Amino acid sequence: MFQNLSERLNQTLKNISGRGRLTEDNIKDTLREVRMALLEADVALPVVREFINKVRERAVGTEVSKSLTPGQAFIKIVRTEMEAAMGEANEALNLAAQPPAVIMMAGLQGAGKTTSVGKLAKFLKERHKKSVLVVSADVYRPAAIKQLETLASDIGVEFFPSTVEQKPVAIATAAIDHAKRKFFDVVIVDTAGRLHVDSDMMEEIKALHAAINPVETLFTVDAMTGQDAANTAKAFNDALPLTGVILTKVDGDARGGAALSIRHITGKPIKFLGVGEKTDALEPFHPDRVASRILGMGDVLSLIEEVEAKVDRQQAEKLATKLKKGEGFDLNDFRDQLQQMHNMGGMMGMLEKLPGMNQLPADALAQVQDNKITRQMEAIINSMTPKERARPDLIKGSRKKRIAAGSGTQLQDVNRLLKQFTQMQKMMKKMKGGGLKKMMRSMGGMMPPGMKFPR
Repeated sequence: MFQNLSERLNQTLKNISGRGRLTEDNIKDTLREVRMALLEADVALPVVREFINKVRERAVGTEVSKSLTPGQAFIKIVRTEMEAAMGEANEALNLAAQPPAVIMMAGLQGAGKTTSVGKLAKFLKERHKKSVLVVSADVYRPAAIKQLETLASDIGVEFFPSTVEQKPVAIATAAIDHAKRKFFDVVIVDTAGRLHVDSDMMEEIKALHAAINPVETLFTVDAMTGQDAANTAKAFNDALPLTGVILTKVDGDARGGAALSIRHITGKPIKFLGVGEKTDALEPFHPDRVASRILGMGDVLSLIEEVEAKVDRQQAEKLATKLKKGEGFDLNDFRDQLQQMHNMGGMMGMLEKLPGMNQLPADALAQVQDNKITRQMEAIINSMTPKERARPDLIKGSRKKRIAAGSGTQLQDVNRLLKQFTQMQKMMKKMKGGGLKKMMRSMGGMMPPGMKFPR
C-alpha cells in the first residue's frame, strides 16, 4: 500500500535545500512535486489543494533546528498535515451501549463487506474478548448468507440463520432479540450490497437503520477504487449517519489516494484497514502510523502489536527454554519460525512496516511479494527426514539431491536454505532470550540477494 506515493514523496523531499529557514523559494519546486505525487496517487483534488495550502502556510518562515536539515524540517510538517488529513488519531469502535451493541455494515457489492464482517467479529472476539453474533440481512444473494455462515464457523462466533424469503428488518430485529436473550456483547448485521448507489437500496438501508438503531454504522469501501471510494462513501453518508469507514483491499492498492481523501470528503474516520484475504487481516487505522509508512519511516508500533497478537507465546517460550538449556536451534525450529512469519502476513507484511524498506531495490522486494521464499523453504524442510531436521550436519551431497527432488526445487535452493539456517542458528545462540530487534536482525539472512535490513 502507498508504494507509488511513498517512492515519489521520498525522492521529492530529499531535494529540499536551504540554510536555516524554509522559504517560499526553497519549497516551491518541492510543493509542486508533492502535489503531483498526491494527484498521481488518486487523492481527490480538493484534498490536495487544502493539503498543499496548509503545508505552505506552516512551512514558510519556519526556523530549521540545528539538529535538522531543511528537508527533515519539511518532512516533519508534511507528516503532521498528513495525519491531520486522515484524522490525527485512531478512532476506536464505540461499544458503550447496553448489550448487545449493534454494528451495521453497509457498502457496495464486491467491496469485501461480508468478509469484513467476519474479520471484525474475529477482531472483537480475540482482541476485545467480546461474544459476537453475526447475521446476514442480504436477502438478494443466498451466497452471501452462506458465505457469512461459513466465516462464522471458521472463526468460532455464532451465526444467526436467515433466508431470502424474510424481510431485512425482521431478520435483524430477530437476531438482536436472540442476542439479548443469550447475553451476547455485540451483534454485527451484514446488509445487502449493490453494484451501484441507487434510491431503492438507500431507502431499504435507511429503514433498516431506523429499526435497529446501531451504535456503529460502518461503510465498507474498496481502496483500489481511489477517488471513487471517497465519493461513494459520501453518497452513503448523505443517506445514513455513518460512524466510520473500513477501507478494504489496501494490500492491493499501491496508490493510497482513498486513505488520504475519505476523512476530508465524508467527515468520517477510517476505523479499520483490510490488509489481506485471511480472517485476521484487519488492522485498526492509525493516521500517524500510516503517515509514517507513506514517508518511509516504517510502522514499528503496529509490527510489535502484530507480534504480540499473532506469535504463539507457548511455542516461543518452548524455543527460549530449549536455547537456554543449550540444546541448539534445529530445522524443526526454523520451520516453526517460518510458519509464525506466515501467520503474520508473510515476510512482506512484516518488512513493509520497517523503516527504510521503500528504499530497497524493486527487484529484491518483488521476490518476497507473494511469500514465495517462505513457502519454498517450508517445502524443502518438509522433504527432509526427522533425523535430518534434528541434525542438519548430516545433509550432504546425495541427501541434498533427494531433498531437492522431493521438494520440487534445485540443489542451489537447498544449499541457500542451509546457509540461511546456519546464519539464523548463529544469531539464535547470541539471542538467549530474544528481543524483537534481535529477532528482526536474525531474519536478515533469509532475505533475497541485494536485500539488506535497514539499520
